[in-house]
Amino acid sequence: MVKPTNIVWHDSEVTKEHRRLQKGHKSAIIWFTGLSGSGKSTISVALEKALYTKGFHTYRLDGDNVRHGLNNNLGFSPDDRSENIRRIGEVAKLMVDAGLFTLTAFISPYLEDRNQVRNLVEQDEFIEIYVKASLDTCEQRDPKGLYKKARLGEIKSFTGIDAPYEEPDRAEIVIDTNQLGIDESVEVIMAYLRENRYIS
Repeated sequence: MVKPTNIVWHDSEVTKEHRRLQKGHKSAIIWFTGLSGSGKSTISVALEKALYTKGFHTYRLDGDNVRHGLNNNLGFSPDDRSENIRRIGEVAKLMVDAGLFTLTAFISPYLEDRNQVRNLVEQDEFIEIYVKASLDTCEQRDPKGLYKKARLGEIKSFTGIDAPYEEPDRAEIVIDTNQLGIDESVEVIMAYLRENRYIS
């Protein structure tokens, strides 16, 4: 595809800093990654509620939800997975500029894809949370019945079964859901946000 050359960025008089001042807190991408069934979506929902209850401005992007609309033309090939994450990264970047905490819950199995999103924003605007659980644990939970289908060959290229998952090499937070429950996991993240002055 040939990229057009006649596109110019148009700046706004209202900046990210203005929006943050209005909202009273920093903005950042809070990126949940991990195997299907690890607890990414569940924890992100609980974290969003905790932040909202305290008056912080948020929006949550979930893997399945986004594939209903923005990314409904993408499959699960390696190239489509990468494009899925690229689009989400660009949307999340816009939301950071809007002054929001943007919570994203995606398997996002490839290191390179996650690092590309990290590099879209400033150094302190990407918080990677590795929601860690063993494959055995995730298969036992199997909330959507996907592992069972993958084991039966009904789903191809399923992460953890016949497609790879590359663990984060520099996650800001690791949540082991073999050990921590939902409330404990949320408190770990809230403590990180307080200690690093994202919220007061």
